[in-house]
Amino acid sequence: MYLIAGLGNPTREYEKTRHNVGFDTIDVLADRINTDVAERKFKGLYGKGMLGGEKVILLKPQTFMNLSGESVRAAADFYKIPPDHIIVIYDDISLDVGHLRIRTKGSAGGHNGIKNIIAHLGTQEFPRIKIGVGGKPPRMDLADYVLSRFPAEERKIMETAFRDAAEAAGVLIAEGPDAAMNRFNGPRNVE
Repeated sequence: MYLIAGLGNPTREYEKTRHNVGFDTIDVLADRINTDVAERKFKGLYGKGMLGGEKVILLKPQTFMNLSGESVRAAADFYKIPPDHIIVIYDDISLDVGHLRIRTKGSAGGHNGIKNIIAHLGTQEFPRIKIGVGGKPPRMDLADYVLSRFPAEERKIMETAFRDAAEAAGVLIAEGPDAAMNRFNGPRNVE
């Protein structure tokens, strides 16, 4: 069994912002595996299904980004899911818009949601799918940037990135991290 947690902030005001790309990807995954992420538990919204031949729990923590670890840990503990079967999907400002980077472990890299997950799990060794949202413009506050929405042309690129990230999660589960990294890390063909 796998837990796939997409990070974001709850409430309408944060929908479709750069910081909510994890939620957007979970929505794409939910459509693919024909489930709703609507049950309330684990300080989040979740749904169950099958992906890559495995049972999966899709999770959208409702704790706000900086406390994401509370929700991820609660779901992982309940289902007895080890860290190497917890896939976290989130935004990365060090990657160009729409680029993906899959890793099996690593530091938080300044991302407070990941920092909190590491603190709650007690390890940095869990797979993650980072989705590039582009670097912040000079003199713009980082919080304002990640809580901003994409311009229309970037939103189109991001829609493709969400589909790619959802597919990458399936490859990670079915074929392993090396296959997923080889196929999805770096620039993507954006139509």
